[in-house]
Amino acid sequence: MATLILVRHGRSTANTSGVLAGWTPGVLLDERGAEQAAALPKRLAGVPLVAAVTSPLERCRQTLEPLLDARPELKPVSDERIGECHYGDWSGRKLAELAAEPLMEVVQHHPSAATFPGGESMRAMQARAVEAVRDWNATIDAEHGEHAAYVMCSHGDIIKSLVADALGIHLDMFQRIHVEPCSITAIRYTRTRPFLLRLGDTGDFASLVPRDSTEGGEDGDSGAAVVGGGAGAP
Repeated sequence: MATLILVRHGRSTANTSGVLAGWTPGVLLDERGAEQAAALPKRLAGVPLVAAVTSPLERCRQTLEPLLDARPELKPVSDERIGECHYGDWSGRKLAELAAEPLMEVVQHHPSAATFPGGESMRAMQARAVEAVRDWNATIDAEHGEHAAYVMCSHGDIIKSLVADALGIHLDMFQRIHVEPCSITAIRYTRTRPFLLRLGDTGDFASLVPRDSTEGGEDGDSGAAVVGGGAGAP
């Protein structure tokens, strides 16, 4: 079956301001995010891609633009099922403020039980993303053969939930997974099982340097995952 190349969108203005963007309109890549996106064609230069799928949100479409410019044969297709989690009333709020919400403890430790007020459950988020990937795998296999690879640009929580599915682990474990902005995660699907080939690969080891904290509430000692994915290395 197909090999899926998952790309998290580049760093956005919401990431650097510590805001949970969700589906809030007008969230764009910041200067560094644009640089990350510009480097994507070179990073994927050796990978023959047969299709490009993107979340409809602008930060994902922006991230894919340099790759699409370099490979005009790829015609991007938007799929709402890989759009960001619908955070409902949490959308547009500061992560530091949301940390005090009682629901955040559930989101961190029991996400399969979490439903965002006015939004969707994390179970529903994972289900729609997994369904999208299964459908695209079938389409890619039918049109290009089982050894084809395609790229999908999405969001931190979506990608983490897809990795959890590929590894066969419960959604409650997915907060143990981290993917940086514009990182590459690769999953090869076969008839009997998926194989995780890359996880959150940026080629940059700056994010491994110990630090006290970063914007958006990431704290190396707190044990808390950043909802939405965080801003990555400073």
